[in-house]
Amino acid sequence: MGDTEPIELKAFVPARDFEISKQFYQDLGFTLCWGSEGDLAYFHYGDHGNHGKVGFLLQRFYVKEFAENLMMHLLVKDVDAWWAGVQDKKIIEKYGVRAEPPDDRPWKMRDFVLFDPSGVLWRIAQDLP
Repeated sequence: MGDTEPIELKAFVPARDFEISKQFYQDLGFTLCWGSEGDLAYFHYGDHGNHGKVGFLLQRFYVKEFAENLMMHLLVKDVDAWWAGVQDKKIIEKYGVRAEPPDDRPWKMRDFVLFDPSGVLWRIAQDLP
């Protein structure tokens, strides 16, 4: 497609409490690339070679109905290792969020469900053979 080929796509994720949400995502393993006291923060996961592939913008914006109807999907290599990280870091207890352990789904993925402090639903998954 030449010069019209997209480079990346990012979602704007709402935050009821911007500072708590920023810490939640850092505890989950995302890197805060920029943003601190403003209304926007950019997060990514992985090394700089993966910089454009896995990232999102956290915004100091919250509408309950929007946040609780937003779903993010993160595809990983080892979903059980991610779940173990959530358990080891006590993310659920620390932030008082809901989660469901990994399970094999009929859509040929193994995933677990994790809600962020604002009610955004994350499905963290890996492909099944």
